[in-house]
Amino acid sequence: QVQLVESGGGLVEAGDSLRISCVASGDFISGYTLAWFRQAPGKEREFVAASRWTNSNTWYGTSVKERFTISRDNARNTVALQMNSLKPEDTAIYYCALGRPIVSTIRRIDAYGTWGQGTQVTVSS
Repeated sequence: QVQLVESGGGLVEAGDSLRISCVASGDFISGYTLAWFRQAPGKEREFVAASRWTNSNTWYGTSVKERFTISRDNARNTVALQMNSLKPEDTAIYYCALGRPIVSTIRRIDAYGTWGQGTQVTVSS
């Protein structure tokens, strides 16, 4: 069984950068997709970014495109999210997720079966 553990969240100011990471452990099979979602208080969980494990394909949510970058380290079973030019509206709990979605479902929450516990990112204005 795969487990996901996020780290690196914290409190930053608007305009700052922050890098969060997710380590996958357990019976991990290549061909999966690792993704980041986020959920702000009182809002639905939102797709942020995704990366295929075995190629360079990546996807981004509209609100973070060109500010956030997803990257992975296959040797360490780690996926990271570099967040630049942070805004107060980026404040949320960020979750790592693992699944095998097809391209048309890459942004859907129900396409991922394994989730981490989340890491809080707070951006002050």
